[in-house]
Amino acid sequence: MKESRQRALGRRAFGGLAAGVGLAMALSACGGSSNPLSSAPASSGASGSGGALVIGSADFPESQILGEVYAGALNAAGVTASTKPNIGSREVYIKAVQDGSVDVVPDYSGNLLLYVNKDATEVSAEDIAKALPTKLPQGLAVLDASKAEDKDAMVVTKATAEKYQLKSIEDMAKVCGDLVIGAPATFAERAYGLPGLKKNYNCVPKSLEPFSDGGGAVTLKALLSDQVQVADIYTTTPSIPDNDLVVLEDPKNNFIAQQVLPLYNSAKMTDKAKETLNAVSKVLTTDDLINLNRAVSGSQKQNPKDAADAWLKEKGFVKQ
Repeated sequence: MKESRQRALGRRAFGGLAAGVGLAMALSACGGSSNPLSSAPASSGASGSGGALVIGSADFPESQILGEVYAGALNAAGVTASTKPNIGSREVYIKAVQDGSVDVVPDYSGNLLLYVNKDATEVSAEDIAKALPTKLPQGLAVLDASKAEDKDAMVVTKATAEKYQLKSIEDMAKVCGDLVIGAPATFAERAYGLPGLKKNYNCVPKSLEPFSDGGGAVTLKALLSDQVQVADIYTTTPSIPDNDLVVLEDPKNNFIAQQVLPLYNSAKMTDKAKETLNAVSKVLTTDDLINLNRAVSGSQKQNPKDAADAWLKEKGFVKQ
């Protein structure tokens, strides 16, 4: 799946951190065949004002797919929902949730935490999940995080993994000086990039080969041709399984957890809506995102709604 530079900048590079933190401070100062929902506890009453919900999404396909998944699940559960796709980058869509023009957006736990707290030091999924609710502006909240995770990863070909006996970045560190890393130019200075690899693993590569496609087709070609031996590719990119690539384990969490989860405005969210979206997160996996991305951005060229509908039927949210 070809990644756009805008996606790389908008979601990955933590753009607009200062603006997001300032806005958060200002607002704070102002105030399967069976249905997976069948085992959910009965609603104990609305925690918000109810009414139809608008599900927003950012300006890249995966976010739009997730927005359609959320909306489709809600509608199937009897909660009226529509979508407002392609809103923009995080600073744009968070403002939309804050002003009520959308009610829910899919987001990524680690980057969302860094957006609202640029000094955050949490890196694991568990620690981020604990810290995030306490740092969100008043009126905003998150629901359960899914197992699905889309984050930067150090990826090698199977041949390179076998040649150097690589299973983790710790293994990579032992031969780092012999390896060229392909990644966006900003990887040279990002905390999780070259500085992080050196700090956490004492890994200093032979060189950095900059690519501007966010782990897309150009980066993949360079990796497969051995122009680079390691590439920064997002974990839900179909090219990883499609080319039998190896994602190196990251035991020291150089790349912080990025679990998919719903961010919402609490004004209209009912318990039924929360239960429904939590049920989605309970079953959504990284492999699901890979397959959904392939359906939309690969040769099938499905639109996000059709791909989401197929997944919802497969998982039992929508009756066949």
